[in-house]
Amino acid sequence: MILADLSLAPQLSEVLPLLATVHTVVAVGAGDIDALAAPGKTVVRYDDLIADEETAFVWPEIDEKSAASMCYTSGTTGPPKGVVYSHRSTFLHSMAVCTANALTLGVGDSVLAVVPMFHSNAWGLPYAALAAGADLLLPDRFLHADRLVDMIEARRPTIAAAVPTIWNDVMHLIDIGAGRDLSSLRLIACGGSAVPASLMQAYEQKYGVPIRQLWGMTETSPMAAVAWPPTDADVNQYWARRASQGQPMFGVEARIVDDGGRTLPHDGQSVGELEVRGPWITGSYYSDADPSKFTAGWLRTGDVGRIDPLGYITLTDRAKDVIKSGGEWISSVELENHLIGHPAVIEAAVVGVPDAKWQERPLAAVVVRAGEQVSADELRNYLADRVARWWLPDRWAFVDQIPRTSVGKYDKKRIRASYADNVFDVERFPG
Repeated sequence: MILADLSLAPQLSEVLPLLATVHTVVAVGAGDIDALAAPGKTVVRYDDLIADEETAFVWPEIDEKSAASMCYTSGTTGPPKGVVYSHRSTFLHSMAVCTANALTLGVGDSVLAVVPMFHSNAWGLPYAALAAGADLLLPDRFLHADRLVDMIEARRPTIAAAVPTIWNDVMHLIDIGAGRDLSSLRLIACGGSAVPASLMQAYEQKYGVPIRQLWGMTETSPMAAVAWPPTDADVNQYWARRASQGQPMFGVEARIVDDGGRTLPHDGQSVGELEVRGPWITGSYYSDADPSKFTAGWLRTGDVGRIDPLGYITLTDRAKDVIKSGGEWISSVELENHLIGHPAVIEAAVVGVPDAKWQERPLAAVVVRAGEQVSADELRNYLADRVARWWLPDRWAFVDQIPRTSVGKYDKKRIRASYADNVFDVERFPG
């Protein structure tokens, strides 16, 4: 059985005749259900189905460890893989999301999930909202900043969740407009990629709305860590912890290991690959055990970083996105966060590209704020006060928009491909 919005009827109708196991389509929304007509398929409207008092559903007895749903990884660094969630893992994850150390979700809240269901079940928010007795708002397919702000003003959600690029777009919209109101929000949950401290500071200073950074993956259901700072932290510690990926949620264990699999100390200095395990973290992929990713219950995340003595995780990069230049590592995430902190920059993505002398060098793709002007030389000077000299990108491309995946993350595969195909107008500096 397929539940589908009729806005997707043109796409679904092309493949529906090929889906041998599908016998029924439940159509949601406005439109002509005849557009989904196919031999051997029954098409019914959702509203008609629930209005039929004769319709009954006998709830089956299901093992809590059996499959409840499945999502695919976003494929930012490789082919997508299926992750199966059990009824038990979904229940436990929902309970954890509602706790005070996560999103403090409860009755009286209204949750705007600006996250598609195919992105880790909208971060589990539909289930958590149901468990907490909170209202749930879904933005349909309209993820543009103006439509989202309109919805926030009209429906007054208390919690909203989206990737950083969405909140960056919203801030840019408000900066160039006037009279927009985000005051109903008591918390923004943000994850999917590193959240710049400058973005969090801007939301608190301009709108009085805190952004809380979350960390997780499709494989972790997805929430696994939340960046609540210690209550006794000084200003520097406070923002360092806010900009980290946070401490593991209760039930989740985290460690970092070196290339040989040896566990490294949580001293805030040692850098290795992050591994996690817990009751809502998967142990394999759909039809793919992939022993290279799962060891004795631990998931190899592919994220590189460090853990401090209080358990705060700071990720410096994805393993496949770390730039290795002349035998030394450069963090693309740190470069991006600094660049986005420049007042003339809206978006910035950094990738490693081939270099004959150094093996790899950083390429910075930058979107400049409307009405502003900034040169690559100015941005290099800006970075020179913040990172090591040899980290400075020596290839720069000014673009209208950074390519994104279907869930709003920067698509670094496409950036590298565009550079290789000479799509970008690249400014070079001596390396």
